Amino acid sequence: MSDETASSPSLSPAKKKQSLGWMEWMRGWSSVFGEILFQRITASHLENPLPLPSVNDLTCVVTGSTSGIGRETARQLAEAGAHVVMAVRNTKAAQELIQQWQNEWSGKGLPLNIEAMEVDLLSLDSVVRFADAWNARLGPLHVLINNAGVFAMGEAQKFSEDGYEQHMQVNHLAPALLSVLLLPSLIRGSPSRIINVNSVVSFIITDTAGSKSLFSTFLFSLMHCVGFVDPDDMNVVSGRRKYSSLIGYSSSKLAQIMFSSILFKKLPLETGVSVVCLSPGVVLTNVARDLPRFLQALYAIIPYFIFSPQEGCRSSLFSATDPQIPEYWETLKTDDWPVCPFISQDCRPANPSEEAHNTETAHRVWEKTLELVGLPLDAVEKLIEGENIHRRYGEQHE
Repeated sequence: MSDETASSPSLSPAKKKQSLGWMEWMRGWSSVFGEILFQRITASHLENPLPLPSVNDLTCVVTGSTSGIGRETARQLAEAGAHVVMAVRNTKAAQELIQQWQNEWSGKGLPLNIEAMEVDLLSLDSVVRFADAWNARLGPLHVLINNAGVFAMGEAQKFSEDGYEQHMQVNHLAPALLSVLLLPSLIRGSPSRIINVNSVVSFIITDTAGSKSLFSTFLFSLMHCVGFVDPDDMNVVSGRRKYSSLIGYSSSKLAQIMFSSILFKKLPLETGVSVVCLSPGVVLTNVARDLPRFLQALYAIIPYFIFSPQEGCRSSLFSATDPQIPEYWETLKTDDWPVCPFISQDCRPANPSEEAHNTETAHRVWEKTLELVGLPLDAVEKLIEGENIHRRYGEQHE
């Protein structure tokens, strides 16, 4: 198990923060339930589907695009004219979707410009191979949408082949590695954007076997608002905190925002690469887990509150295409704002959790993340200058 146990020299063990304070925890829960109850009201001004500006000149990579929000994001971008790359683990499923979409689109215009490439976020070698394959094309990348995520609700702690807790790797470490390694292509595509689908809450509902209606179970999953990251124990193996899937998931989502905030600060304005995190809202997806039965009692009221994947992808599409995003990004950089731009489910600027503003922890998360994914601390600076960097994973690892 390759995780840290030594404390940061900047904080003594006595002063080291071990968890959220009760006020932070209460404010986090308030954000969670506020979004559940009021998202349809706050997003009532949005059209569905969201109208997109001209995207004929955009090349977009979308991870996790064979289901849910990612699937709708990829389809709508392709139908709007973008060149879309479905970065997925199951390329066969992606190819079947592409064929289906092409058939449905036939007669409406030019064939969709969409392709599938393999990447498995549970393997950092796979992430590096994907980035190398894309960068080798020497073409521009205009939008990277880190959409893929995992929430293994109620399951025992599991680790990737690289030795990292699965939520932390899929939701944070792998997207962070991908974002850094694709910087050469993103700079070629400037102005370009790195879009991280974070969230405040999400519902997961599934069909029971043989049922014609949604019935089985649902779940509200707590994202970064109630998350806490210990940079010295990102795998939650030290024993200082008892592991649960909820802790693994919420920690990974907060780590994503913290890492993105430092990347936001490190990218000079002249690179033209914006970094944005977003919340899709409370979204009905097709991901299933065995969940507590008592939650089924709320099933009757859920359909009113939750978004469909088509509604849930609006903040992703907005963040990827709205022409004002670079201006907003530049304004926050100029004002030395402590966190990266965050777009809410109603496609408006929002403020992430109080803990996300902890810049000291964010810097430690940045350093530890680069260590875990096998990149040097000056990787971003070197890639901006067009220099090669040493990598632990990928061909060098093999």
